[in-house]
Amino acid sequence: VQLQASGGGLVNPGGSLNLSCAASGFILDDYAMGWFRQTPGKEREGVSCISSNAQITYHRNSVKGRFTISRDNAKNTVYLQMNNLKPEDTAVYYCGAERAPWACRLTRYEYDYWGQGTQVTVSS
Repeated sequence: VQLQASGGGLVNPGGSLNLSCAASGFILDDYAMGWFRQTPGKEREGVSCISSNAQITYHRNSVKGRFTISRDNAKNTVYLQMNNLKPEDTAVYYCGAERAPWACRLTRYEYDYWGQGTQVTVSS
C-alpha cells in the first residue's frame, strides 16, 4: 500500500500549485481521502477532504474559495488545486486515506494510510 504525493514547489504569493496523490496497492474507490499539512513544531492539520464518490467535500476555513479537492478513481489519484497561495500556506502537504467511503474528515486519527509529503513554499 502506497500513497505518493507530488506537485509541491516554490511559488510566489498569489500563485498556484496542483498537488497529486497517486495510490497503489489498494482500490481508491473504497476510501475517503484527505489533504493535511504540517509545519515544524506544529501538529498536522486537515486542509481538505473528499468522500469516495466525490459527493462530499470539505475545506478548512482558511482555504475555502482558494483550494479545490478532486479525485479520479479510475486513475487512483486525488488532487488538490491551490490558488491564490499565501505565505501561511507554506508547509509539507500530506495525503491520507481513510477506509470509510462516506466519510470526509479533517481529523488525522481516523486515517489509515499516509503519503510521504510534498513541500509547498510560498514566498517572494
